[in-house]
Amino acid sequence: MSPPRPPPQSPPPPRPTPHTRTGEEVGLADETVPAGGYWTRILDRWQRLRIVDVDGRQSCSLLAYNADQTSERFNAPDTVKIQNQIFLSTGRVLFSDLGRVLFSIVDDTSGHHDALAGFADAAVDRERYGSGSYLDLRNDFHRNARDNFVMALGRHGLGRRELVMSFNPFARVRVAPEGALEWTAGVGRAGAAIELRAEMRVLVALSATPHVLDPNSRYEPGPLQVQVVSAIAPADDDPCRTFSEEVRRGFENTDDYWAQVSA
Repeated sequence: MSPPRPPPQSPPPPRPTPHTRTGEEVGLADETVPAGGYWTRILDRWQRLRIVDVDGRQSCSLLAYNADQTSERFNAPDTVKIQNQIFLSTGRVLFSDLGRVLFSIVDDTSGHHDALAGFADAAVDRERYGSGSYLDLRNDFHRNARDNFVMALGRHGLGRRELVMSFNPFARVRVAPEGALEWTAGVGRAGAAIELRAEMRVLVALSATPHVLDPNSRYEPGPLQVQVVSAIAPADDDPCRTFSEEVRRGFENTDDYWAQVSA
């Protein structure tokens, strides 16, 4: 007589990946921005935006606006000055031009993010890469950040007048002794990620195009993976909200504003 068969084994649970979410978190979007493309969305308060540099090409620029009052937008000089830091990473924030916080950096596996150099336009790309026109290259033509941002903002009723300096994840730019901005080579890494938490309703636009200071003479941007995760309120001792007295005041201004607009 044959021995009884053992009960069937349940399949093992899937192995976690860097993008697996647990607990109350719910994934709301998971998209790929193709090399040279753009992406835009309005994030609700406390939703999180995770951006992954898929190939390590460091081709990412970001604009951010108060979605309910778009005249308020990301201010790079204040972001650097208030936090006394040009190399933004986990625990730092992105300030608006009204002293409120648009985004907090809640996770970062790159450590290299530029808030000084801005973004490239068609003239910069033409000088570096050649004409790259649609007439010659069809769908492989050279897209630039400025034109991408104009198209992205146009989806929200905004235009060229609303363009401001960008925040450029995954790129490291240093200030030389004489004051010039210099590209730092060798810091790009495939799979590096940054996660931003919206501190109000934020209109965000991304461009997957080469950094304005990238010395590569070939047009070789890379794709971005973009994920949006559901909102979870930060804890009282959240490191972004408690980083310094200046940042605390920025969050107080933000919370007061939010109490008014959400009443």
